[in-house]
Amino acid sequence: MDKNSKNNIAAVILAAGKGTRMKSELPKALHPLCGRPMVRYVTDLANDLKIRRCIAVLGHKSEEVKKVLPPAIRTVLQGKLLGTADAVKQAVPLLKGFEGTVLILYADNPLLTRSTLESLVRRHRENNAAATLLTAHIDKPAGYGRILRDRYAGISGIVEEKDADDFQKDIKEINTGVVCFDMRRLREALREVRPNNLKKEYYLTDCIGILYSRGQIIESVRIQDMQEAMGINSRAELAAANKIMQKRINDAFMEKGVTIVSPETTFLSYGTRIGQDTVIYPFTVVEKSVIIGKHCIIGPFAHLREGTILNDDVVAGNFIEIVRSKISSHTLAKHFSYIGDSRIGASVNIGAGSVTANFDGKKKNVTVVKDKAFIGSDTVLVSPVVIGRGSRTAAGSVVTGGTHVPEGATVAGVPAKILKKR
Repeated sequence: MDKNSKNNIAAVILAAGKGTRMKSELPKALHPLCGRPMVRYVTDLANDLKIRRCIAVLGHKSEEVKKVLPPAIRTVLQGKLLGTADAVKQAVPLLKGFEGTVLILYADNPLLTRSTLESLVRRHRENNAAATLLTAHIDKPAGYGRILRDRYAGISGIVEEKDADDFQKDIKEINTGVVCFDMRRLREALREVRPNNLKKEYYLTDCIGILYSRGQIIESVRIQDMQEAMGINSRAELAAANKIMQKRINDAFMEKGVTIVSPETTFLSYGTRIGQDTVIYPFTVVEKSVIIGKHCIIGPFAHLREGTILNDDVVAGNFIEIVRSKISSHTLAKHFSYIGDSRIGASVNIGAGSVTANFDGKKKNVTVVKDKAFIGSDTVLVSPVVIGRGSRTAAGSVVTGGTHVPEGATVAGVPAKILKKR
């Protein structure tokens, strides 16, 4: 196969690390970014680039990480965490016979964009390079490996900060870690990598110096937005990355016709779906897999949790929490409500302070409120319960479990009794 063929590319995602600085029992790759494990953003990039061969190198709590990966991702275990070169070595047998471009990605670099990686791959192929690095220039490069260049400005190697001398630490050009390799030359370089560093690990970056010493072409692409290259190694960095990703998500919704009154105080998880002309007011939190229709009004201070579906023209207003519930069109729940495990019909009014008591201490039960019902203020619906079409509950009513309010009836009291039938 032609080495420059568009599809002749493989990806190796390094996802073996413990994430010691996260101080967590959860593997670093699984820490959520806007409601989604960070490694899934990286696998999405491989999919967007139409990379057919994608291998994830796993290590710490590998079975947990493997569960969240797409089925098309092949996995290999790095038994001992001996460094990035050793991790890539574990993937090499799964690329037997492959002679194209290998893109090295990292599970803790979820902010990279497709356009940046396309530029990297393009430069690599156009110059028939042995390796092409994604680099950046930053004023305070602490923590990053520095790019070494020869007197002709060609890349001659990379030195990790822990191994750098004072002169090298002053270098502003840094290695992001993301790199394209020619597969054949990578195999050859990996054989020569030795743990000649303070951590006694096998650094993938040493391959650059090895290839340079052989007279191979080392190219680079400078990243324009350093935020893309952010690696996540601590809770503080996770929070910073979450803020960046949240802005991307909110901006994308606004471009599609959603009004977000205060993007800085609106938290929408990855995978949320929101229809055109919906308005999101400040201090709204929307968890993953929530679906919101067109022309809805959400918030302020609303919390929509997993399993929530709002059809068109729904109002979920001030200080409301909704979970595992479907609310049909033109229904109003404007103030101070908890709606859990419920099926709410169309054109229903849910009065201020009304709640569904969906948990009996052992299991969650379902509340059904049918079309055009009117739920009075401070009503408690003790599920399982059914409120019939067009029926009403008086303010302060407690509708006890197992009750089926008939169509068009009015109930009141504690416990609620029928006052009026249709």
